[in-house]
Amino acid sequence: MPQNSSLSRQPQAITTYFDYQIVSPNNKTITLEDLSREIKNADVVLIGEWHTHSAIHRFETELLHTLFLQDPNLTLSMEQFSRDSQEIVNQYLAGEIGETTLISKANAWPNYESDYRPLVEFAKFNKLDLIAANAPDNLISCIAREGLDYINRLPANQRAWLAERISTKQSAYKRRFMSSMHHGDERQNNKQFAAQMAWDETMAESIVRYLDKHSDKQVMHIAGSFHVENGLGIAASILRRAPGLKVVIVTPVGVEDTLKEGGGDYRLQVISPPQQFVKNENRMAYFKSISTRNNNLQCIF
Repeated sequence: MPQNSSLSRQPQAITTYFDYQIVSPNNKTITLEDLSREIKNADVVLIGEWHTHSAIHRFETELLHTLFLQDPNLTLSMEQFSRDSQEIVNQYLAGEIGETTLISKANAWPNYESDYRPLVEFAKFNKLDLIAANAPDNLISCIAREGLDYINRLPANQRAWLAERISTKQSAYKRRFMSSMHHGDERQNNKQFAAQMAWDETMAESIVRYLDKHSDKQVMHIAGSFHVENGLGIAASILRRAPGLKVVIVTPVGVEDTLKEGGGDYRLQVISPPQQFVKNENRMAYFKSISTRNNNLQCIF
């Protein structure tokens, strides 16, 4: 890839779904280059995303590029690939397999080609490591159905695809998660939270283990916004394992939101996604269809 960047040196107006502005924790609008300089000494940069949002995916690729130009000792880490796919990802980066094989064998997300291909191709071209950080979806779904006891039945090779320690104790994150649940009873919601923590703890452990072996690297990790906001989720899980690491967080906010100082996160201001549901009956029908699909899952161990 060319080393001369054509990225804008000035904050741009948000007029389309592709535009973004970066707002610092002290409520100042800054450029991409400003952000890169300010987070230069971070060990981990957590990028929260609204999946499939064009501006956010554009920002992720542009930030990866800018951080690399600043210091090539950079590693990409992604929620969108799981630990059981690490060898497939490595083979693709080494040019041993093609993209179609990567997509099929690594269970790439449906929006891989439109949203995540630019990140992976940048890593491949510039010979960056890519951490397949997440836990496999089928294991997470089974934890959501059966609770954490499910993992005790897993064979050793599959148990290794999940974090060694998964905490579900009371916390600000748990309270936030429970308040976001719109359906299900308390027992089922606790299982859902166990699944959420299995995600977060596994991604955090994957990053910390990598940095234990590569202390000179900076890791930029991509995950859904809920996983990283306000120092909770993945960030808290990282710091429980390695309190000395410096973690920086970037989370998306709607352009219509009133921004206040504090909170610690850098914020990526974008046009908000379209409203998911207008009618409550449509919302309930959707959740019923999700529940039906989950009931067909076979948790065989």
